Amino acid sequence: MVGGIYSKGENDEQKIRNALKQRNWNEIVAADSWALFKVMAEMVDGFEKLARIGPCVSIFGSARTKQDNKYYALAEEIAARLVRHGYGVITGGGPGIMEAGNKGAFEAGGKSVGLNIELPFEQDGNPYIDKDKFLSFDYFFVRKVMFVKYSQGFITLPGGMGTLDELFEAITLIQTKKIGRFPIVLVGRSFWAGMIDWIKDTLLEKEANISPGDLELFSLVDTPEEAVDVIDQFYARYSLRPNF
Repeated sequence: MVGGIYSKGENDEQKIRNALKQRNWNEIVAADSWALFKVMAEMVDGFEKLARIGPCVSIFGSARTKQDNKYYALAEEIAARLVRHGYGVITGGGPGIMEAGNKGAFEAGGKSVGLNIELPFEQDGNPYIDKDKFLSFDYFFVRKVMFVKYSQGFITLPGGMGTLDELFEAITLIQTKKIGRFPIVLVGRSFWAGMIDWIKDTLLEKEANISPGDLELFSLVDTPEEAVDVIDQFYARYSLRPNF
């Protein structure tokens, strides 16, 4: 483990033991300094490559979704429609829904951005990312900064833990007013219905852990047309320029 951030190749037992290991001051300073410079390098690289990409929408979803899955086709069509409406597309750069998003944008002739995360399984960059718009990160938190900083909206298709992390990161930042109220779209009513019912019944009504207005921070749709329409209607009020 380096400065509280786990190194590649460590198994779970090693990670736990290293987290509990006492270190002297020189070891702490050396490890933290290395981690700090690595984080700074990823930040600078991201800022330099993404600063001029223009209006983009992030598409979130599972890396495990197969090409014959209906949500893969939905993500591909959503991305193509976004491009035709003047937006670029940002994904996590991997397979599954991410690949579908990049494929739809790439084949429609739009900007296709991939923010890849280096993992011990699942993820490699997909072939539909613009060569000058592919970034690979060691740190999830740096990657999420790039999603939030350079996206004008978030479209979330079915996914697992990582997708939920990305979704609730965006919702939390908007709820706490750390970023502007950008549109968040959930695609697939049947998939998201149980979660939304739990948010309403438990978080809001039973425990009062959120406000009624928090339920208005996202939209729920089923079709590519509806998803892109939410983005378009939101930006009809602003002078956002198409990404042509």
